[in-house]
Amino acid sequence: MEDWDLTTIGLIVIVSSITVAGTIIGAILLGFSVSGAAYLIIITLVLIVMGAISIFYENTKTSFQK
Repeated sequence: MEDWDLTTIGLIVIVSSITVAGTIIGAILLGFSVSGAAYLIIITLVLIVMGAISIFYENTKTSFQK
């Protein structure tokens, strides 16, 4: 198994954040009361952006090293 790099960590953060956001939205659509849902969605959006930035940073860093 390869070492963990920023791209792998970023992908895991993005995928898990999208899964959590989808679960929250699904629960709301099914009629469940989710306390703090707006804050949880904002946190997942921030995590998605942070994951995308880490992937972009790692890819540009490796492309400049070539």
